[in-house]
Amino acid sequence: MITQVPAITLADALVPTFGAQRTATALRAALLVVGGAALTALAAQLAWHAPWTAVPYTGQTAAVLLVGTVLGSRLGLASMGLYLLAGAAGLGVFSGGSSGLFDATGALTGSVGYLVGFMLAAGLVGRMAERGWDRSPVRAAGLMTLGNLLIYAIGVPVLALTLRMSAGDAIFYGAIVFVPWDAIKIVVAAGFLPLAWRATGSGSGAHR
Repeated sequence: MITQVPAITLADALVPTFGAQRTATALRAALLVVGGAALTALAAQLAWHAPWTAVPYTGQTAAVLLVGTVLGSRLGLASMGLYLLAGAAGLGVFSGGSSGLFDATGALTGSVGYLVGFMLAAGLVGRMAERGWDRSPVRAAGLMTLGNLLIYAIGVPVLALTLRMSAGDAIFYGAIVFVPWDAIKIVVAAGFLPLAWRATGSGSGAHR
């Protein structure tokens, strides 16, 4: 008899795992990891500029946090790891179709810290989602906020070091200018994630 494993993350509810069939479980995990990396790569190409900064806004960070939340800590971290490896290998999956972790001089690019932050943030929000943080508007907003802060906590210092920027400039151009976009993402997530759970019919589900 095949029994459905209780949904812990949205991925569990949308793409259920039945029983302990190792081959099917491994295939499901691989597809989710690849799908999350592909979604992030596509979102990174959605870029636009605001008059107050030359740094483009993209859908990349929103995709990172969404993937982590939907897949959970383990698969979310793996998906962002795959995304980073694909870009490091030369595939144009980073913002604006860019790739690589080093510039023409062999120095680390200013985005490396953010890319590492993506992996850790996906793991963090995934873990929080496993504990039910994505099932209410207030907690979903908190989940997205903490994920964003972790990305900046890693990305901004590395940006300052690699581009030899002052701390104030790095904080402004590497974080503050993105606050309006981050606020929009947080509001959308706070409304979307709980609604997505209700749509699955899984209710509050089981929490770890």
